Amino acid sequence: MSSSSMRSFEYLESLPGTVFNRLYKQPSTALAIFRRMLPQLAKSFVMAMLYMVRPLPVTDLETWVRPGSRREQDTAIDLLERLQILKRTAEPKKPRAFVLTNPFAASLRQALTGGGNHKSFGVPSNTQFEDQVTIPQLDDFARRQWECVLGYMVGSTVIRLNDEGANLSPAVKHLLQYGGLILVGGRKVDITRDGFAFVLQEVNAQVWTILVLYLEKAEELGMDRVDVLSFLFMLGSLELGQGYSKANLTETQLQMLIDLGDFGIIYQNDPDSDSYYPTRLATTLTSDAGALRSASAGFDSALHSSNDDKGFVVIETNYRIYAYTSSPLQLAILSLFARLITRYPNMISGKLTRESVRRAINMGITGDQIIDFLYTHAHAQMRKNATILPPTVVDQIRLWQIEGERMKSTPGFLFKDFLSAAEYEGPCQYAKDIGVLEWKNDAKRMFFVTRHEGIAAYLKSQKEKRREGG
Repeated sequence: MSSSSMRSFEYLESLPGTVFNRLYKQPSTALAIFRRMLPQLAKSFVMAMLYMVRPLPVTDLETWVRPGSRREQDTAIDLLERLQILKRTAEPKKPRAFVLTNPFAASLRQALTGGGNHKSFGVPSNTQFEDQVTIPQLDDFARRQWECVLGYMVGSTVIRLNDEGANLSPAVKHLLQYGGLILVGGRKVDITRDGFAFVLQEVNAQVWTILVLYLEKAEELGMDRVDVLSFLFMLGSLELGQGYSKANLTETQLQMLIDLGDFGIIYQNDPDSDSYYPTRLATTLTSDAGALRSASAGFDSALHSSNDDKGFVVIETNYRIYAYTSSPLQLAILSLFARLITRYPNMISGKLTRESVRRAINMGITGDQIIDFLYTHAHAQMRKNATILPPTVVDQIRLWQIEGERMKSTPGFLFKDFLSAAEYEGPCQYAKDIGVLEWKNDAKRMFFVTRHEGIAAYLKSQKEKRREGG
């Protein structure tokens, strides 16, 4: 699962069943979750069961999966259950079975076959030709707005960025602060560790991070989260360059048009107009189109479908850096952890120093994040080497970080007090199989996991098996 999918999945998983029931009544939502958040094996299970009238016995489902793929099977089932797409049935004197939940199954069938008057995929507007907005105009608007957001986070720390006419509303700045992506002290803005991790993400993951923060804030403002979520999933199914009518939108969704416009996700000729346009940031919300590393790279890739290497950083074993770029945003990111020395029209030179790296680490940026940035944006000439980054530079960055490191904490759940080794080994192995096991101690029969829902479901199923066998 991609990082953007994971972020939205974690939010969805926290929702109560009543919200899922309302959410899945929209065919666009069911289709978006099916397309974006499910691995291939989970999709295969859903499609195979979509038109079944009776529950599918567990033993029959297991025959669909190769014997060596038990881990993938358990992970897929666990994911479907956590999203309340699949549920177990346990009727007396009948084998355990699975069934797709409704209204998810009904909505997905409707989305795949068409029909109905639900209007959950948007209503195209009858915009006059002279009032239509072109795709290049939408891309330019989205690029300026999104890079203005990133520029505010990193550019105001050292370098003042030219916002090229883009505007950041106070609500956007407050949302970035609310999400812990920046720290604001008076007029000074500093990027945090989470903020730097955000900047390094693919653009689609960045958008979903912002949208999840918006969802959390919307609840505090009394906005209906089902309306908010339904509208976001609908945006991912709209056509780039097509205008859509506002007539069927709720009050919550009309307010969202204004808020999302601040991020470049929605474009409106005028707030009082009868139509709106989704930008490329919106139409790729529920697609798997490329892991784009930056807003500029994302738009360039989408517009030109170029496979050329976009790397611009050259780093030498003496810690000198040469960045062949004129992008104020990229230079601002470099200035967070490097000392910039000389600037030319299309290149800047600098150096990694203990002081510059330690300054970044004190701001919350990790050594691995710095290495990841340098690796991702390494120049094509660097990629011809056996090791893309000089090992001496990589090791030294980590050593500078270790100077101030002592302990790392991981939130999670401890399982202990098992009565026998057999009782302990089953759930411990299952936790490992689904990828949530963080630590274990076989001698003391205890293990630590990052999530407990899947383990709880496993223990419950094992208890039911014992009851059936006894």
